[in-house]
Amino acid sequence: MTVQTRTELQDIKFTDNPVARNRPDHYTEITVDTAEIIKSWRESLFSFEWLLPDGRIKSSGELSEAERPRREAVEAAMASQTPLDKPVLGIGMLDNVEIGSGRATFLTLVAHGFKTLPVHIPRTNEADFKKFRV
Repeated sequence: MTVQTRTELQDIKFTDNPVARNRPDHYTEITVDTAEIIKSWRESLFSFEWLLPDGRIKSSGELSEAERPRREAVEAAMASQTPLDKPVLGIGMLDNVEIGSGRATFLTLVAHGFKTLPVHIPRTNEADFKKFRV
């Protein structure tokens, strides 16, 4: 399923992430408040790759050589209006949000000003995501 999100910045089309598409009984789609997700994800062991110590998302130039091409690929897809896979989020061992798939997509869009985004979550995590929904 493809959905379109309109912001004052541009139109973005999303498609179901293959992870969720292959297991529709296991995942559900919700729309999340990106600022609240970032606050929680800061506790992730992997957040340092994309976040500065104060919680801001690194610019392309501040990203590592491994992460920069991922951000650039998302920006190229945005520019060409290629549909993006919805990110897959879950709850980690430390009870914080983890981005399981689509990390570059999620964080690049937030860096570009997106306040809400559609994501997939495991159905077993629905109650845990109540505070992140819009």
